[in-house]
Amino acid sequence: MKVGDNKSRPAAGAAASRAYGGAARAQGTGAASGAGAAQGGRVVSDSASIMGVPETELTPAVRSALMTLMGEVAELRRELDGMKSRLRDAELLADHDPLLPLLNRRAFVRELARVLSYSQRHKEPAGLVYVDLNGFKQLNDAHGHAAGDEALKHVAKVILSQVRESDFVGRLGGDEFGVIMMRADEEGARHKALQIVQSIAGHPCTVDGVKLELGASAGAVGLKGTEEPEAALKRADVAMYQVKRGGET
Repeated sequence: MKVGDNKSRPAAGAAASRAYGGAARAQGTGAASGAGAAQGGRVVSDSASIMGVPETELTPAVRSALMTLMGEVAELRRELDGMKSRLRDAELLADHDPLLPLLNRRAFVRELARVLSYSQRHKEPAGLVYVDLNGFKQLNDAHGHAAGDEALKHVAKVILSQVRESDFVGRLGGDEFGVIMMRADEEGARHKALQIVQSIAGHPCTVDGVKLELGASAGAVGLKGTEEPEAALKRADVAMYQVKRGGET
């Protein structure tokens, strides 16, 4: 067994020698690798920075100036967001009636021009309804302008309940309203005009406990793509007055 012991010592020494040599080579390789990383790769730093300036280069004066600048930038962003919000509100007010949740005349005429152009380009039918309240001046005289405003709001709500999402509803002035109907011919527009008149008559407005009976007349025309918006409104207005004079509903 001693023979075996004597033979084992040189083997152990050789293994130790190989291990030492391997470690040395590994250390040398690691050093070379580290040097290569420093030369060919990006050196990662743990130091913090403010706006790209390393913290180690920040003097108290520079740090204070940067923090002030960052605060001013944040304030400018808040002001810009506020201006965008006010601009959206202004655009909304510019297109809508100040009293009713409807388009004003200017915006209504603009949408009418778009529909006329679309109708001509795509050969799609469209209709226009013109609504006028009956006896609205007498209502104002008897119950006051506040009651008249409430009556207008009520009528606007009734009209909106009778149209589609694709239709446009506007207040054309005073107690006159307009409805632009996409993909509807003159017959369809006349049918809608009748529905609106019947709905207004069938839903009285109550103001301060007083029931106000409301009536309306409505005319309807099919839109011609070649005409101007004001010409289309004039035709619809004439159709409405023909109904009003004839006592039709």
